[in-house]
Amino acid sequence: MSLFKFLEWLQYSSLLTTMRNSTWIFPVIASIHLMGLALIGGSVLLVDLRLLGFGMRNQPLPQLARDAERWLLVSLMILLPTGIFQFMCFAATKYYYMKAFWIKMVALCLALIFTFAVRRRVVMASENRMGPVWNKLVAISSLGLWGTVAIAGRWIGLP
Repeated sequence: MSLFKFLEWLQYSSLLTTMRNSTWIFPVIASIHLMGLALIGGSVLLVDLRLLGFGMRNQPLPQLARDAERWLLVSLMILLPTGIFQFMCFAATKYYYMKAFWIKMVALCLALIFTFAVRRRVVMASENRMGPVWNKLVAISSLGLWGTVAIAGRWIGLP
């Protein structure tokens, strides 16, 4: 089964038809998704700004990163299901042709891989071991990837 055929089947399923016909399901899902965005934004910004040398200098970076990572994981547990439900509330085949949707999906995959593979190693290492240039490069890359996810997500919602 092709991806388009799967989306077409999904679009006309009884669950999605019921969700689309409800006046309150989508606004509730979107509101919860926005709360998850605030959590992920805060957790990513807190660590990345610290890597850039802004604020929280009295707290060791590994400890700050561990504390923020808990909130990052909570936000992902909120964002992923609500994002899928938002996707499902509209005509699923519409997303197949949206460039912004595919940009967001690729950027999201890259941001998750980068966050849990590269950035995690940098923030858990001794601050002196990695060096300020490397820390700044990692922070800017992280902010760029997560910013792309956010901007592409906003483009999806534009008419």
